[in-house]
Amino acid sequence: MSEMEKKDLPQEEEPVTAPQTEEANTEESKEADAPQTEVPPKDANKDEKQDDTFTLTREQMEQMEQLAKAVHEGNDKYLRLAAEYDNYRKRTAKEKESTYDNAKADTIKPFLDVYDNLLRGLEQFDPADPHRQGMELICKQLVDVLSKLGVEEIPAENQPFDPERHNAVMHVDDENVGENMVVEVFQKGFIMGEKVLRFSMVKVAN
Repeated sequence: MSEMEKKDLPQEEEPVTAPQTEEANTEESKEADAPQTEVPPKDANKDEKQDDTFTLTREQMEQMEQLAKAVHEGNDKYLRLAAEYDNYRKRTAKEKESTYDNAKADTIKPFLDVYDNLLRGLEQFDPADPHRQGMELICKQLVDVLSKLGVEEIPAENQPFDPERHNAVMHVDDENVGENMVVEVFQKGFIMGEKVLRFSMVKVAN
């Protein structure tokens, strides 16, 4: 065939492929890079409920009952011991506090007699006497020391008679005051907390 004849023959058209977009290429690359995971086959035995039954002999049942009883007794014994120890701890703490308060009270009581003597000596001086002023300062200093130790004077004069704090050594009929009212104090009383160190010696109106 001559070259002229070849030129006259129709030429075959090449297939045209559509250009792939960038997004399609990205999705294909992601699918190719994604790890292939295999789905494990389902275990049919897991879906089935298994009923485990145990058979115990009479001897085994008796042993279990004895063990349960021993555990119960041990727990009960522990609770009793814990309660006894707690009571012991509280009682010991209270006894220690009481011992300290008693020792403190026994130490303070003799100073109350010294305070009484200072008051008696104070009455021997005239109000304008400089010695009286010095004595008053000493009395005030002693009262301040007792106050720091928690000691306070028991209110008595013109107060209702309180048998737990006052000691009535004299009674008087007086219509000008109420019944069972303290009209005079012979000796001051003192208290430390709830503990009476010395009762107030008083005169009470009937």
